[in-house]
Amino acid sequence: MRLKEVAVEIFLSSIRSVHPENIIPQNLSLTDNLIKIKDYEFPLEGDLYVFGSGKASVEMAKAVEKILGDRIKEGVVVCNYTEKLEKIDVVEGSHPVPTEKSVKAGELLLERISALKENDTFIYLLSGGSSALIEKPIPPVTIQDLQKTTHLLLENSIPIDEINVVRKHLSLIKGGRLGEKTKGRGIVLVLSDVIGDDLFTIGSAPLYYDRSTYEDAYNILKKYNIFDKIPDSVKKVIQDGISGKIPDTPKSENPNIKHFIIGSNFIALNEAKRKAEESGYRSYIFTSLLKGEAREVAKVITGIGLEIKRSDNPVKKPVCILFGGETTVTVTGNGKGGRNQELVLSALKEIKDTNGIVLLSGGTDGIDGNSDAAGAVITADSYRKALSLDLNIDQYLENNDSYSFFKKTGDLIFTGKTGTNVMDIIVMIVEG
Repeated sequence: MRLKEVAVEIFLSSIRSVHPENIIPQNLSLTDNLIKIKDYEFPLEGDLYVFGSGKASVEMAKAVEKILGDRIKEGVVVCNYTEKLEKIDVVEGSHPVPTEKSVKAGELLLERISALKENDTFIYLLSGGSSALIEKPIPPVTIQDLQKTTHLLLENSIPIDEINVVRKHLSLIKGGRLGEKTKGRGIVLVLSDVIGDDLFTIGSAPLYYDRSTYEDAYNILKKYNIFDKIPDSVKKVIQDGISGKIPDTPKSENPNIKHFIIGSNFIALNEAKRKAEESGYRSYIFTSLLKGEAREVAKVITGIGLEIKRSDNPVKKPVCILFGGETTVTVTGNGKGGRNQELVLSALKEIKDTNGIVLLSGGTDGIDGNSDAAGAVITADSYRKALSLDLNIDQYLENNDSYSFFKKTGDLIFTGKTGTNVMDIIVMIVEG
């Protein structure tokens, strides 16, 4: 098997390990009137409902239906596509920027969850993408105001945890506000798409609670020079929140709602490590907490790879080293691509025609940025192909057009929507 094919198979294996059809049965079971999640048991008294939101919510719902079947009275999940399920309705929201579809979906979830009785139980399936897929802006903020604010946040390379602080304080759903609305007992199964598996950040924490404040949201907007650019309605809500005219997000956990992280980047990395070792390589997980500007991260990763190639430090070749997390891109051009493709293109500039190194970076959800590719994978042959086609790496980077570059060199990775989402996986193999 060629080196690139080995790297791709390691990546695909990591995705399969965190697919809901595999992780849900490992964590959820039903015996008589007892639901078991990991080591916790929940007796069923009233009716059982299933709700959810996120890019993996449909696949999570399918897996839950197989286990709970007719015990489910009804349910609704919100995803970025629709599909017909047996017991659970699927509603489409919008991603990465909320639209009226997201508002309608948010209102439906609010209505259903608010109607539960004290002896009812619900399972909520939470995954990445939820922040945009469900929304209910605090008046007088309109969805158009929220869209403009979201665009500003996304375009300025702001870390997701800080983006979500702002989002929470403009929403009637986020930051634990959805959890305030129910009398039922809740079990939240979480597929983590944030660094460190922070429950305060995943999906903007609709059912958890919030440590951040309106003051924090204001400081973030000022820090990135965005406050003066946001709509007046958004400024008003932030300022009214600071002055106490609008209640802040809940600061303590709803005791009737329990969260469980069942899938994460680290779980996917461990499967990648196992698969690499099965393929004959010693393998090391360097971190699951990778973040920073994609181009700068690429320099660090390739520096490690080139040092291994040169001196067998910090580990001896042949070896497969793995990284997980989520980088960011400061967009200055109008090209096509995403953080993974940009990272790999930046890495190609460093690796050039060095033989015996393969580098892959891909999003576990199968969608990288504004493209239909999951990421890209390169070797020295990629550099030689670029030279033969007279492709200028710097020009493509300047226009944030990594997709077009790799389409010409044939180095894109296509998986389609994977049904899961635990950030990104980077695979680097260094041969002897």
